[in-house]
Amino acid sequence: MAARAYWQGQIRLALVSIPVEIYTATKSGAQIAFHQVHQPSGKRIKYEKVVPGIGEVDPDDIVKGYEIDKGDYVLLGQDEIDAVKLESKKTLELTQFVDASEIDVLYFERPYFVVPADDLAEEAFIVLREALRRSKKVGLGQLAMRGREYVVSLKPCGRGMVLETLRYADEVNKAQGYFRDIPDDKPDADLLDLATTLIEKKTADFDPSKFHDRYVDALKDLIARKSKQKTNRKIIEDKEEGGGRSGSNVVDLMAALKKSIEKPGAKAAPAKKAPAKKAPAKKRAHG
Repeated sequence: MAARAYWQGQIRLALVSIPVEIYTATKSGAQIAFHQVHQPSGKRIKYEKVVPGIGEVDPDDIVKGYEIDKGDYVLLGQDEIDAVKLESKKTLELTQFVDASEIDVLYFERPYFVVPADDLAEEAFIVLREALRRSKKVGLGQLAMRGREYVVSLKPCGRGMVLETLRYADEVNKAQGYFRDIPDDKPDADLLDLATTLIEKKTADFDPSKFHDRYVDALKDLIARKSKQKTNRKIIEDKEEGGGRSGSNVVDLMAALKKSIEKPGAKAAPAKKAPAKKAPAKKRAHG
C-alpha cells in the first residue's frame, strides 16, 4: 500500500508554482510502549476522570482550561479553539534564502520528503532543486498544516527535496546560559594534535545502520524470554562490568590519547588512579 501524503499543495517561487506532495521522513518504530497492569489479575489499569470533592465527571462537562494564576483558569470550548486554527493553506511561498550553515541545528525539528505531485510538475521541481544545490542555499517560508503555522526550510536531497519544520525563536534556549562557565582556554598544542589524529583515524562515511538502540534490543530480548515462561517471574541480570568510576581518579590524557592511536580499534585508555595517600603517622602516647 502506497504511503499517504502528509500534505499536498504547491511551492511558489515568485510567479512559479510547483505542485508537490510531502511525506513524513521518520518513524518511531524502535520505541517500546508499556501499559500499567494490575499484577494479581493481569488486567490493564484504567483511569477515571474525577474532580476533587465531586467525584467522577461526565466527559461532556470537560473543557480545556489555560491557567493564568494558581487555580484560576480561562475556560475554552473546542469550538472556540477550532475557530482560531489556521486554515491549511495549500501554498508554501519561499520568501527568503540563506546559507544552510546559518541555521543553528537546534532549530531543526522534523523532516519531510518532498516530491513532485505529477509528471507536469517534474521539470519545475528539478529546476528548483538544482538551483538550490548550485547556490548552496536553503529556502525558507511559512506553512499552515493541521491548524498550526510552521516555519520551514527546503533543501535538495538526492533526486528529491527535504522540507524541515523549524522551531520558533522563543522555543529555543540560549546556549550562553549553559556555556558561560566553561573557561575559554586554549588547549595544549600536543594534546590537540593527538586528539585531531585520533579523530582522523576514526573518520569514515556515515552509515546509520551500524548503530542500534541497545536498550531497546535488550528490552525486546527480555520480553521474548518472559513471553516463553509460564510464570511472570522477574529476570534480573547484573551486567555491570567492574566497579564504578571513583571521583578521585585522575585521567592521564596524553597517555590515553597516545594509546588510543597506537592500538587500532582499541577503546580509550581507562582512567589512571591517583596515588594512594599515605596513612598519617600515629601519635606517640605521652608519658
